[in-house]
Amino acid sequence: MKTMGIKDLQTNPAELTRALEADEYTMITKRSKPIGLAISFDDKIVTHGLKTSLLADAYAKGHLSLGQVAEALERSKEETMKMLSALGIDVIDYDFEDDLSLIERLS
Repeated sequence: MKTMGIKDLQTNPAELTRALEADEYTMITKRSKPIGLAISFDDKIVTHGLKTSLLADAYAKGHLSLGQVAEALERSKEETMKMLSALGIDVIDYDFEDDLSLIERLS
């Protein structure tokens, strides 16, 4: 996440434009205290809502796990997987413990 102060915005507003075009979240600060968050506009925000869009994006970028997204949306993992898949986001439900137990049984 990029951080920009109010004075930076006044001096170089194009910097914010570049960050938004690069789909970067930008924290806006005043005297080093966060006062806002700038995000690039996407049709998914209108269609699915801001919260869902932000969480789906964070999942797609690897910042949140499937379980974290499901919990934040108050949905089951299965419902969340279907929603992410409908948004065109690849979803893999992988359980490492299952692989370990299979290896132990085969040994």
